[in-house]
Amino acid sequence: MSSLLRVQGRIGQRALLLTTAAVPLTGLLRRDAYTARARRLLACHGDDTALVMVDADHFKAVNDTLGHPAGDAVLAAFGARLTAWAGPRASVGRLGGDEFAVVLELPADRLEQRLAQLVRMLRTPVVLDDGRTVDVAASVGAATPDIVGSSDLAVLQRGADAALYDGKHTGHAVIAAMAHTTVASVNGRRAGRPGTSLRGRAA
Repeated sequence: MSSLLRVQGRIGQRALLLTTAAVPLTGLLRRDAYTARARRLLACHGDDTALVMVDADHFKAVNDTLGHPAGDAVLAAFGARLTAWAGPRASVGRLGGDEFAVVLELPADRLEQRLAQLVRMLRTPVVLDDGRTVDVAASVGAATPDIVGSSDLAVLQRGADAALYDGKHTGHAVIAAMAHTTVASVNGRRAGRPGTSLRGRAA
């Protein structure tokens, strides 16, 4: 095989990896790719990182009243907004359904301000292709290694998820305390939430 063909083959393999690492609808990372990048960020930046969990509010009602294409448009808009907010170096993943996670470098003195910005961004109505407007919002929880006392991804995710549910539908992001990491969980998600069961995988 010529050197040109070998180079072309490597480029094709990289393109395939990038394609399969992302969820087509949102362009966000799949769970495995998100996890790998998130762990690298936590290892590199330590206490200057934050893990942010996001749930779209009333998403089922959007699907039920406006149809699944409208729901898809909302998910795509959330994916674009999370990517823009977090920046190119972050790990931004769709964990399933209307649930998203972000790990990014974010110093503690900017955390509250940036989370408030994210809540505002996610509250911006989504305009559909046919001109209709969908009112949207999201519940947001965050966890940081310095507050919860761990840089383990599962611990941070569990804490952020529990904090999110403390502030569900309030319009305010909640930052996890150490106690949030002790909430019962299944596969790193709050036990009892939709998509979790003692024997099943989290959504």
